[in-house]
Parts: sequence; structure tokens; C-alpha cells
Amino acid sequence: MTTVRLPLFPLTSVLFPGLVLPLNVFEERYRAMMRELLKTPEDEPRRFAVVAIRDGHEVAPSAPGMPDPTALPERGPAAGFGPDPAKALHSVGCVADAATVRERPGGTFEVLATGTTRVRLLSVDASGPFLTAELEELTEEPGDEAGALAEGVLRAFRQYQKRLAGARERSLSTGADLPDEPAVVSYLVAAAVMLDTPTKQRLLQAPDTASRLRDELKLLRAETAIIRNLPSLPASDLTRGPTSLN
Repeated sequence: MTTVRLPLFPLTSVLFPGLVLPLNVFEERYRAMMRELLKTPEDEPRRFAVVAIRDGHEVAPSAPGMPDPTALPERGPAAGFGPDPAKALHSVGCVADAATVRERPGGTFEVLATGTTRVRLLSVDASGPFLTAELEELTEEPGDEAGALAEGVLRAFRQYQKRLAGARERSLSTGADLPDEPAVVSYLVAAAVMLDTPTKQRLLQAPDTASRLRDELKLLRAETAIIRNLPSLPASDLTRGPTSLN
């Protein structure tokens, strides 16, 4: 078992390998994390782990006035996650490589990272200025018939995009060709389809690529059928990654 210890950045969204993650970092614990990452030599990866928060939101406010104007916010690396932070987080996450960490004049940070490898959360340490975690790197097994499933998912995804564009009364953008490598397809589709966090988390922790693709095929068919019968949809851009107001 290959393990690694990395800074831990909980989010209300799921990060997949290969997907870009923009972050607006203003909470002190995460600012401390970014300052630590900046100590890493530029020719080495600036890595941290992203995990989704189980309850879908963090309860620790970042400043007085949210939600109780008379209450001071909880402080510390584990604020909002209870006495055992690991229980507030999903057990599978993704390592992020920060290509850009830019500090603003006020001490906040603008970060652009990319998901790289899935990891399993083994333990969480809250003794420092920010959370760190012991993580087990997860291999991506192809599973049975991953190639054929990827072709089917791509066809279903294109239909989903067309239905979505039609429901929004706009033309479908024809950007770069979609990939054909099964694992890459599975991650791209999981990130792009409008699904709730628990469903995306289920896709992230699928036992192999083929299982993820089978699940996606069912989800795409169901979502396309729903879109077909809806007069309008909420505005959401398929090509944009999540932004954290940590």
C-alpha cells in the first residue's frame, strides 16, 4: 500500500483526475496551507488533497455575521468539522497539483490546480495550522469492457449536450474533440454532467473505470429524458469547474 501525507482541502464539490480546479482562498487555515505550498521549489509539484464534505456544506463561518451576527466564528484547522474531522468528510478524494498559487495584496490567494490521482482518506491530523491527511493512492483498474462502454457513454453524452443546448435555446459549442481513453472519458463526463455531490462522489469512488462508465450511461439516459420534458433549465456551464469560497 502506497501512502502519502498531504495538506487537506475539504470542499463542497468533488474533484476528478484531469479536471481543473480554480480556488479563491481567504480563510486563514487555507491561506496558511497556500503559504506552505509556496515553499515548495517551483520544479516540484505543489500537491494537496481535495475531499468532499459529507453534509454538503461547512458549518464554520469565515467571519462574524454568518449566520448569527452576535456569534464569533469557530477558529482552527478543524473548525466546522466536529471533534473527528474524518467523519465529516468522504473517504475518497483526489490529489490536486497547484500550477498557480498567486497571493493578492490583502493576503488572500488565487489558485489554479488540476486533479491528478484518486486517494483514500486514512486519517486526519488537526494539530497544525491546517488539516493534513494520511492518504492511500488508489489505482484505476479498467474493468470489463471499458472501451466499449466509453464509446457508449460518449454517444450518450453528446445527446445529453444537444438536449441541454436545445433546452437553453442556444447552439451547442463545438470545441476540442472529446477524449477516447476510457478512464479519461469517465472522469470528464462525471465532472461535466449536472449531478448532485453525493452522485459525483459515488462516481469518483467507483471500483473501476467500467463500473463508473456503466453508472454514467444510466445517469446520462435518465438526465437526457428529463431534459427532453423540461421547458427550461437553471443556468450552469458544463465547461466550468467549481470555485470554492472556502
